[in-house]
Parts: sequence; structure tokens; C-alpha cells
Amino acid sequence: MTSAAPMLSRPLFDRIRDALSTSPYVPNQGVDVETADGHVVLRGYVKTFFQKQMAQETVRRIDGVQQVENLLQVNWA
Repeated sequence: MTSAAPMLSRPLFDRIRDALSTSPYVPNQGVDVETADGHVVLRGYVKTFFQKQMAQETVRRIDGVQQVENLLQVNWA
């Protein structure tokens, strides 16, 4: 059995990037992340509103995240 302690010791930014990069619903490119004291800002471009929402939900579920500001823009092209 693994402990959650090693995971929490990793920087929040790294845990967010890992979660976004392994999500099948979020594009691997185009999402920039900023973190400060549990506040997360998502910026960049995605192709659908679904991807925008899934990026936010993926980040929201990570321990240590207190607030998500989703500034992702949907670019249909």
C-alpha cells in the first residue's frame, strides 16, 4: 500500500501538470498553469467547452487546490 504523503510533498504545480497531461479529456498542448498558495489559474486555448470544463474539474480535485480561475479560451478553429 502506498502512502499519500509522498504525493502531497510534490509541488502543487507538478501534480497539476501530471493530472492534466494524463487526462484523456484535456489536450496535452495549449493549457498553461499558474499556482500560488492553492490558487490555480488556467490560461490558453482548448478546442471545446467540454475540454475547458474537464480541465477545471481535473484541477479542482487535486489536494491543495483551493480555488481555480479558468481563463481558458475555446478556439473552434
